[in-house]
Amino acid sequence: MKLYTNPALPRGKLLASAFIVICAALLQACVPLIFAGVGAGALAAADRRSTGAYIEDESIELKTADLIRRHFGTINHVNATSYNRNVLLTGEVENEHVKAEVQRLASTVANTRAVVNELVIGPPSAFSARSNDTLITSNVKARFVNSKAFSANHVKVVTEAGIVFLLGIVTRDEGANAAEIASTSKGVRKVVRVFEYIGETEAQALDSRDTTENNFPPEAP
Repeated sequence: MKLYTNPALPRGKLLASAFIVICAALLQACVPLIFAGVGAGALAAADRRSTGAYIEDESIELKTADLIRRHFGTINHVNATSYNRNVLLTGEVENEHVKAEVQRLASTVANTRAVVNELVIGPPSAFSARSNDTLITSNVKARFVNSKAFSANHVKVVTEAGIVFLLGIVTRDEGANAAEIASTSKGVRKVVRVFEYIGETEAQALDSRDTTENNFPPEAP
């Protein structure tokens, strides 16, 4: 699915249109679409990624998940997270061959820049473990917001087996603050930084972009 962007469209309307296109493609592919507590407002939150990268990340994640599912079914537990076209693989697979093959498949998805393979060899994690990971992620995000040391919108949090992975386009100070907060959060065993670092000047330029039109239509009741 090739997505074309029209520079004349406001950022918010462009995101909304692309969101609809992605949903339609998913329905055709029979891929379940699950938003865990993420509403339309969160999708429109300030983001340092370009509009094109934001849209492509959604598409990359869905295409990668579908590709892996079609090749390996549900025997292996693999999560693919894309941020600025860099894909993080987390979860459990049955052997080294599958681990390498999953990385190879992920790298073939259109517009993927790089793949960070953090898969481990072992049986799929239990539901209780995944629920605990969800709680850890929520706690870390809440502590980001409460700290006010940086914008929580600039750091994506992924937790797998108590290991917290941090993704985002951040300055060195922001990355260090995020890692410190995450590492001192309850239940966190380890923190892995998967950041893309930028300078202070570039960060200020990205943050100053006009977001007044970055509004989604209200969620359906």
